[in-house]
Amino acid sequence: MTGTRYEYGIDFDVIDAIDIHTHVEIDGCGHHSVDDELMAASAKYFKSGEERTPTIETMAALYRERNIAAVVFTVDATSASGHVPNSVEEIAEKAAQFNDVLIPFGSVDPLQGKAAIKRVHRLVDEFGVRGFKFHPSMQGFEPNDRQFYPLYEAIVEAGVPALFHTGQTGIGAGLPGGHGIKLRYSDPMLLDDVAADFPDLTIVMAHPAVPWVDQQISIATHKANVYIDLSGWSPKYFPTQLVRAANSMLRHKVLFGSDFPVIGVDRWRKDFENLDMKPEVLPLIFKENAMTVLGIKH
Repeated sequence: MTGTRYEYGIDFDVIDAIDIHTHVEIDGCGHHSVDDELMAASAKYFKSGEERTPTIETMAALYRERNIAAVVFTVDATSASGHVPNSVEEIAEKAAQFNDVLIPFGSVDPLQGKAAIKRVHRLVDEFGVRGFKFHPSMQGFEPNDRQFYPLYEAIVEAGVPALFHTGQTGIGAGLPGGHGIKLRYSDPMLLDDVAADFPDLTIVMAHPAVPWVDQQISIATHKANVYIDLSGWSPKYFPTQLVRAANSMLRHKVLFGSDFPVIGVDRWRKDFENLDMKPEVLPLIFKENAMTVLGIKH
């Protein structure tokens, strides 16, 4: 156990994998990451059968049992949604307690301007977060709008990666108007601008970016600082061109991620085993590429 500032306690030589994409959706006060209507709709959409809001303690135990490290985060979409998220600071503090298995990412509301930039520095300096999660559709912003460039500058200064949701989202799915959530904000081509203008910013495009998978593959191929995580979809639904790219030209650019708890890590791995993946690619996808993104040398 450490103090409140996170430091790695993970034995990266021993763990089998790093799940780069998991959500903590409840805090110690019982406050959820999204409102009740969105929570219910996403549970219906994903049909995972998993506990929808496991505690971070439960997550740590689950991943420890599987010898997998997990990146944990929530999304601060206060301005766009009117819903205050579960505590980002608590996630970082709890990850520090379970630093043998958890890796905290921060989240800031881009629409809060200078306050968001100040919070980036605080989350890195005081809490030790190792990256930042953005969800443009939930947070209601176009990533390539230059008003957000000072925010990216702060993340570059901090020397940590930024993970952006891309493609359609299960949040709001099936609700009238999608609960006001706009999918176009999560077009990966908006991130191509950011990647070009910030070559020192490591960017992870989260999920197979349906319906923009071909664009996503092109960006990851073209931009050395851009990666793809495979979370949010069961591997049995992966587009064939993405599987082909992960097996060949993008073998160093693709990361294992589940989207736990909406997709269970065991289900994801079981379905992934049915893909025709080259054996030499598996260590890259499951661990080595994530270590590169996180800046971990071993």
